[in-house]
Amino acid sequence: VMSVNPGFGGQAFIPSALEKLRAIRRKIDATGKPIRLEIDGGVKADNIGEIAAAGADTFVAGSAIFNAPGAAENGYAGVIAQMRAAVASAKK
Repeated sequence: VMSVNPGFGGQAFIPSALEKLRAIRRKIDATGKPIRLEIDGGVKADNIGEIAAAGADTFVAGSAIFNAPGAAENGYAGVIAQMRAAVASAKK
C-alpha cells in the first residue's frame, strides 16, 4: 500500500492509508493464506506501531532511517531498534 503520493522521499504519511490497510488485512485473513502486507511511504518510528496494528507486516522506511538525527554518525541501528520495538508492542 502506498501511504504517500508517489514521486519523492520524505513525504508525510497519509492517515487514510490506515483504513486501507485494515480492509486489505481483513480480506487477506479471510483467505487463510500467509500473504504479506507491505506499506511504503511516511513510515517513521512514531507511527510504525499504529501502522502495524492496522495490519501491515512489511515496512519501507527509507527516509526515516537514513535521515534520522545522528543516524549517519551513530549508525542506523538505534532508529531501527525503535521501530522494531514499536512493531512488537503493537502486535501484543
